[in-house]
This record gives sequence, structure tokens and C-alpha cells, in this order.
Amino acid sequence: RGCACKFVMKVSNEKPRRLNSLRLKGYDYSQPGAYFVTTVTHQKASLFGKALNDKMQLNDIGKIVKAVWNKLPEHYPNIELGTFVIMPNHMHGIIIINDIVGAGLRPAPTQKKQHGLSEIMRAFKSFSSREIHKADEFSPERIWQRGFHDRIIRNEDEWRKIHLYIEANPINWEDDDENPEKI
Repeated sequence: RGCACKFVMKVSNEKPRRLNSLRLKGYDYSQPGAYFVTTVTHQKASLFGKALNDKMQLNDIGKIVKAVWNKLPEHYPNIELGTFVIMPNHMHGIIIINDIVGAGLRPAPTQKKQHGLSEIMRAFKSFSSREIHKADEFSPERIWQRGFHDRIIRNEDEWRKIHLYIEANPINWEDDDENPEKI
């Protein structure tokens, strides 16, 4: 599926909040656009299932992560989810942030908050960790590594390449740098 969003980059004059941020300096991650995200489990532990025969076989914890990912638009109605894959110890996905559109002829005087990518990913990791701990009392205390990696998808060609990369991830698991069994 293609992206219906416009590929626009605006840079704000705000200073970053913390040093060594993984985010692009000065970029407003709450603005409409498409973002490729990757997040890895704590200590790269294989918690979500196995890659077998070029397909991902999710275990119960992996199924929880998938369900939480799919429910993100219920919590953030201004987002859409693109292609995603959950691997044994990480996940890749595309998040599309859309403009918040006011309803009715007279918009309310208050501005609706446009949640940024960091808030959305924080919520995903928090919600999934909470659900995993409820379902599996023996799950590790920490599920996710701190932070996540992102790439702003700037055009249709990048969108296509990232989409293909995500879909091929289970096929390429043997050679994946995140695979702890990689020779």
C-alpha cells in the first residue's frame, strides 16, 4: 500500500531537550509525515517468537506486542500504521502522522495537541510492557531497550524500499545484525 501523506520536512528553532538524542536536531516529530521506526528488546533478548521457514512465528508475548501495535490508532486517532513486522527481539514499523482536523463549521478555540513520534513510541512500549507483565508473570522486568531508532520517510521511493525491507525481515533473519545466533 502506498503512502497518502505528503513528504514535508519542517525544522523548528527549539533546542533539543536532552543530549545525545537519536532524533534529528530541530525536526518537529509531531508534524504530519511518515516515519520508519525500530525498537529492540532489552539486552536483545528473543522474547517474541521465532523466525522459521522465512516467516515469523509469534509466541504469546509477540501476539501481545502485535495487538498493542494495532491498537495505537485508537489512542492516537491522527495516526495510521503502515507495514510492520515483529521479529524475535525487535520490531520495525511505519507510523504515519496526519494533521488533526477540527470538526464543524466553527473550530473550538483551544488547539488540539498533536502527539509526536516519541510520545507514540513511549506509549507503545509502555502499553505492551504492561500487557506482557499482566499475561506472563515470568516475563523479564524490562521488555524494551531505552529509546528507538527512526527514519523520516522523505519520498515514495524511500517508502517502497522501507516497505520491502520490513516485509523481507523474516527471510533475512539469519544475516540480521539483531540475530543473536548470527555467525
